[in-house]
Amino acid sequence: MILDVMDRKILSILQVDATLSISEIADRVSLSPTPCWKRIKRLERDGVIERRVNILSRAALGLGVTVMVAVRTTQHTEEWLASFAEGVSQIPEVIEFFRMSGEIDYLLKVVARDIDDYDRIYRKLTCIVALRDVSSSFVMQVIKTTTELPLY
Repeated sequence: MILDVMDRKILSILQVDATLSISEIADRVSLSPTPCWKRIKRLERDGVIERRVNILSRAALGLGVTVMVAVRTTQHTEEWLASFAEGVSQIPEVIEFFRMSGEIDYLLKVVARDIDDYDRIYRKLTCIVALRDVSSSFVMQVIKTTTELPLY
């Protein structure tokens, strides 16, 4: 989908604060509310806007540990992946899950309260299917994190 300048302005505002009213967004982009609303509805209908969410504070929820978990396997069948993906999807602390190219087969981003909590999650993860190697790297400092996508 090709986005025009007005679409990008609206999306830029919504990426920062999706709680703004149509009137507030329209004022910021110099449109009247009805055309602004129609643009937002089109962006939703076309799948550019997938959903609107609230971003919670990990610290306020006591989730002080973030772990990047690299998984290697000797299995690469669709059945194995389906079983692994289903098992991982049952672990709410896994907040991102990727199939990778290169030396690592899968990469998971996990949040936990502390090391003991992560150990519980690790044991649950390693019981899902046979894995060749699981390597955990603990995040020491978050340098950048954003949910805002570049708009071209």
